[in-house]
Amino acid sequence: VQLQASGGGLVQAGGSLRLSCAASGNIVAIHEVAWYRQAPGKQRELVADITSGGRVNYANSVKGRFTISRDDAKKTVYLQMDSLKPEDTAVYSCYAVGTSLSGGYPSSTDLWGQGTQVTVSS
Repeated sequence: VQLQASGGGLVQAGGSLRLSCAASGNIVAIHEVAWYRQAPGKQRELVADITSGGRVNYANSVKGRFTISRDDAKKTVYLQMDSLKPEDTAVYSCYAVGTSLSGGYPSSTDLWGQGTQVTVSS
């Protein structure tokens, strides 16, 4: 079971990026998913999360600019980032709680995806 984050890159201030967090392998369902970010010299912070029921939560610093969404058929969660600012520069990682099959039996699992770098130039 794997979680793959992608979509980072270099963008000018005011631009947009869309990050993807896709689960693969022997995973049956994804429940809660969260995006975190960590800038150099700073602590990791929660950016946004989404429950299996679609309830969302955002950090104050990204409210109104970022949108988290999910496609359960693709086992993928997206983070649409608009109006990007230089202070959004960080490594973004996703974390998921889901159900996988282990020996044919369902098992709760939690996963971290590798980080994807987002750099916003001024």
